[in-house]
Amino acid sequence: MSDGYTDGVADVDGSSREFVTINLAGQLLGIPVLDVHDVLNAQKMTKIPLAPPSVAGVLNLRGRIVTAIDLRVHLGFAPRGEDDTFMSVVVEHKGEPYSLLIDSVGEVVSLPDDDYEKSPVTLDDRLRAVCGGVYRLEKELLVVLEVDTLLDFDISDAA
Repeated sequence: MSDGYTDGVADVDGSSREFVTINLAGQLLGIPVLDVHDVLNAQKMTKIPLAPPSVAGVLNLRGRIVTAIDLRVHLGFAPRGEDDTFMSVVVEHKGEPYSLLIDSVGEVVSLPDDDYEKSPVTLDDRLRAVCGGVYRLEKELLVVLEVDTLLDFDISDAA
């Protein structure tokens, strides 16, 4: 069975990975499904004085304080406009929840391990620094984000 994301050839051992697809600045990205705790529409956030520019604020999610990270700013892409809609994906890093502000959420896809490739040298440096690899889909490239690398602020601050 072809799911539109593979060439229709089944994996020999059947091993595959599942990703929640997201869109950020026109790029299709994937986050391992087991790393995603929640998907949210735009939420009311409280700004944090003197926070780094990529920290959009904090929000209350079922009694937990969640730090909201604007991925456009964090990765150096053009900021979204005041009236642009956004969503967020909640992930965990070092035991703390983070809400990653993105443009939109796609679907959950299951892709064969055999199709997973290293990041191409032509991939934008901002994405290559936080991606583990890619999948070449029929019409676009799915860049797989490594959440721990993405949210390792010690590395980000040093860059």
